[in-house]
Amino acid sequence: MSPFSSPMIALLPCWLIVLVAYLGTMIWTVVLSLTSSRSFPTYDFVGIMQYERLFRTSRWLVSLENLFIFGIFFIVGCLIIGFLLAILLDSNIRGEGFLRTVFLYPHAMSFVVTGAVWQWMLNPAMGIQASVRLLGFPEFSLDLLGNSVTAIYVVVAAGIWQAVGVTTVILLAGLRSVDADIWKATRIDAVPTWQVYLRIILPMLKPMVATSVVLLGISVVRSYDLIVALTSGGPGISTEVPAKFAMDHLFNRQNIGLATAATVVILGIVLMLVVPATLYKRQAVRLEERGH
Repeated sequence: MSPFSSPMIALLPCWLIVLVAYLGTMIWTVVLSLTSSRSFPTYDFVGIMQYERLFRTSRWLVSLENLFIFGIFFIVGCLIIGFLLAILLDSNIRGEGFLRTVFLYPHAMSFVVTGAVWQWMLNPAMGIQASVRLLGFPEFSLDLLGNSVTAIYVVVAAGIWQAVGVTTVILLAGLRSVDADIWKATRIDAVPTWQVYLRIILPMLKPMVATSVVLLGISVVRSYDLIVALTSGGPGISTEVPAKFAMDHLFNRQNIGLATAATVVILGIVLMLVVPATLYKRQAVRLEERGH
């Protein structure tokens, strides 16, 4: 197709948006991360000094640790629970359409709404603790958000509650695409059902798993909304994440250089998650097409 054909000319505004609004701002962010910019952008280049300072900051290191904890438990939890729910829905149970709606409903809400719901639910004055005490258990205590050890795992639970539905639907679509002859063969050979799912069905769902990992990985990096609504990074900095670190230094501490350095590292984390999963998905699809 000629670059001057009608379809390409019609797509020209889209390409300009991609080049200017996306690639342009990415390049500008990288440039600012190499400067000593504070309240306003300047072009006093200092090399990688901002990155060195970033990785000497204990708050940033804590945020990376929290991102790793949240990411591992969130992705693994969504995949395991989503796979189990997909198996449940694939067993032709009654009310499948209703259950699909129930599982997907939290995903229709933003992370801000999810964080607010869980924050209210775990609020000692008005949530589960207050309700249980009204039932006649005055000594009952459930201060999970106020504990610096358990707070990050509450964030994980809220994130899984919000995102597991879409993982379930993706894996259910994969289960529905499995050839019925495979099930017939395993029944004839008397293979236990759990082994069929783990050793035969699950490897066939590699493209769906890769898609789920990409989507969940992006949600991990975008967890800023959930953190702010649920814990605001507290207690202390026990639930701090890189996105909140960058936003705080950009708008509250007026340190553009350090904030943009943090965002460049976040971009690197996103690429490390998305690129391998995307390549793996393409390879799995090609292998599946060759098998057919």
